[in-house]
Amino acid sequence: MRRALALAAQAARAGEVPVGALVLGPDGTVLAEAANSREAEHDPTAHAELRALRAAGAALGDSHLDGCTLVVNLEPCTMCAGALVLARVARVVFGAWEPRTGACGSVRDVLRDPRANHQVEVLSGVRASQSEGLLREFFGRRR
Repeated sequence: MRRALALAAQAARAGEVPVGALVLGPDGTVLAEAANSREAEHDPTAHAELRALRAAGAALGDSHLDGCTLVVNLEPCTMCAGALVLARVARVVFGAWEPRTGACGSVRDVLRDPRANHQVEVLSGVRASQSEGLLREFFGRRR
């Protein structure tokens, strides 16, 4: 989570919403990492989670990330949660809850929906106060 927070801080300095994510392989090695880049790429799908998933898939040469873990400082949205299910990620570890658009247990629970063909383990609240502080500071400056 320390690395996800560092990536999020980099995103904030670049004017992006401070979200950073990394994908760990089954053995715990870092396969990929990314930060939000929606503004820089002019792409509404350039969330840190999707960018990290794409890079991890390329690193593994496979669209299925069996046994992998995504670490991100903010609860993923519905779009990212859907991609995590499709990628068959084993677990998601996140920091702060997202009370407006979260899809990993707050507003929705896409990752553990029993109707899906794959469920994802969720671990929340890891360094939550640091993530919340980073987000609060970023949005406080924008208002």
